[in-house]
Amino acid sequence: MAPRSSPRPPLVALKDVRLQDGPRPLFDGVDLALEPRTRSCLVGRNGAGKSTLMKVVMGLIEPDSGTRSMQAGVRFAYVPQEPLIAGDTLLDYATSGEAEPWTAEAWLTTFGMDPQKSTKGLSGGEIRRAALAKAFAEEPDLLLLDEPTNHMDILAIELLEKEIIDARCATLIVSHDRAFLNRVTQSCHWLEGRRVRTLNKGFDAFDEWAAKTMEEEALAFQKLTKTIERETATFYSSITARRSRNEGRARSLDALRAERAEQAQDRPREMYMGVDSGGTSGKLVADLKGVTKSFGDRVVIKPFTSRIVRGARLAIVGPNGAGKTTLVKIMLGELAPTEGTVKLGASLETVYLDQSRDGLRSDMTLWDVLTPGGGDSIIVRGISKHVAAYAKDFLFTDAQLRQPISTLSGGERNRLLLALALAKPANMLVLDEPTNDLDMDTLDKLQELLEQYDGTLILVSHDRDFVDRLATSTIGMNGRGDIVETPGGWTDFIGQNPGFLSPSPSPSWGGTVSRQASQGGEVQPQSQATSFSDSPTPTASAVAPPHKGEGEVRAKPGKMSFKDTHRLKELDALIHELPDTIKAHQSRLDDVNFYSRDPAGFASTMKALEAAQSKLAAAEEEWLELEAKREALAG
Repeated sequence: MAPRSSPRPPLVALKDVRLQDGPRPLFDGVDLALEPRTRSCLVGRNGAGKSTLMKVVMGLIEPDSGTRSMQAGVRFAYVPQEPLIAGDTLLDYATSGEAEPWTAEAWLTTFGMDPQKSTKGLSGGEIRRAALAKAFAEEPDLLLLDEPTNHMDILAIELLEKEIIDARCATLIVSHDRAFLNRVTQSCHWLEGRRVRTLNKGFDAFDEWAAKTMEEEALAFQKLTKTIERETATFYSSITARRSRNEGRARSLDALRAERAEQAQDRPREMYMGVDSGGTSGKLVADLKGVTKSFGDRVVIKPFTSRIVRGARLAIVGPNGAGKTTLVKIMLGELAPTEGTVKLGASLETVYLDQSRDGLRSDMTLWDVLTPGGGDSIIVRGISKHVAAYAKDFLFTDAQLRQPISTLSGGERNRLLLALALAKPANMLVLDEPTNDLDMDTLDKLQELLEQYDGTLILVSHDRDFVDRLATSTIGMNGRGDIVETPGGWTDFIGQNPGFLSPSPSPSWGGTVSRQASQGGEVQPQSQATSFSDSPTPTASAVAPPHKGEGEVRAKPGKMSFKDTHRLKELDALIHELPDTIKAHQSRLDDVNFYSRDPAGFASTMKALEAAQSKLAAAEEEWLELEAKREALAG
């Protein structure tokens, strides 16, 4: 993103702003200037105060000291992390501020929402789109967006990108979505160490600049430490200092020590995140054949066949309501398909991180969540650890342990869910929208952790950059029942399947208005509107199935030999029976008194367990080979 040509008088400016939050200041000398029609991001760690700083910018929070100045008549619009939707209909909600009814209706239409839809029972994505429509409809001079891509599918995110770029207002955006920020931003404000540093370039230049800044500050910290060591040695070795107690030098040394202590407190704490892949699962994790799923007349999944093997990194992408969570539950055996079969592998230990946060009640404390059975310790990957020590690994302070969950930011709540999930050994991790609200440092840590994870990973995400970094295979669902699987991440998928995730036809309520580019422009009739329906409907596929060229000759389907067919049936039976045998042996060995009571029996059971595990692994390998052969012969 090209830098701006020349500075302009800011819409809002903060100078030397300070704000106390508990024993230590949240902001200590913040300077920030937001220029007209400039698209900026506000970057910082969870808990650094990004949302609070946005409220200071808008004048909703008064700082303890410093100045806030703004141009006369500046209009603000704000979309918080968790918008509250009020009113009978979405149009009532969208016009509850300063928006004209026709402008509000047009923006709701743009974001694929029915203006007459009730505000009750909205999904997370619908709430977000309604809040964005309201904010744009108010035609602000400064639009402030706090994690605007949360719960939004990729199509809605791409639409939002376009609208932000086309908008005439300035924007200040807090987001963890790197791909989103790379596209829309022109400047970056970095909230770190209770101050704000500004880069007059887009986010694509941020990482290199931030790393260089941190290196320079680390070097300055080292120099300060050396200076203190030198001054201390000089002070105590000087005969004059010992005799006369050189008060000037003593005060100087105390000031240096205080400065170093302050800098040490402001240095970012390191997060310690680990994962245990547990016992090795079978080679086969899940085999889906001709799987479909319908809910009444709604076809969510048309016939789909796939195989997941140990160590796979599978991403699932698609619009909200396309059935991604439904497909995951079918893969895990938690939901039966309407048609088709699902074969699950042996020895699966699954941890499922759900995006809903349903397990977090607002009145619970962080201590309650980490120790649901009471006490002061938590079993972390098989080892008992004090709850305070484990919470500290995820950057929670001792003071936060007894605070209600409602006081945590969205990123802190998601970090708490990660702490819970990663405490358990798992050879299969299923992460449903794990990046929501997390800061970029936490995302980088999570990515590094998952890169080293040797189990099987299923990732449901709208974060294109995160999917690109991790996925070795991507399943796309278009919301009309069609499913395509391709090797690689998001970029590979969209390159190989252009148009597959195109929006469905206009919603059933029928779009009636469209916006003009100019503010206050006349509203014109429109026959269609982009739809981001959270409830897929059974419509014809927009993508033709793969086919051979007209001049190619398709080979005739072949058949397996009788011997191979018979062996495949035997292997099916073995793969079904052996996990029960393994479980029975393991259950005997779990008896703590077994060895002392019967050493010979313990040894024979150990050998039987190892033999059954080896037999299962060999059976799965042979089954996979024969299945591949059968599929190849069938064309």
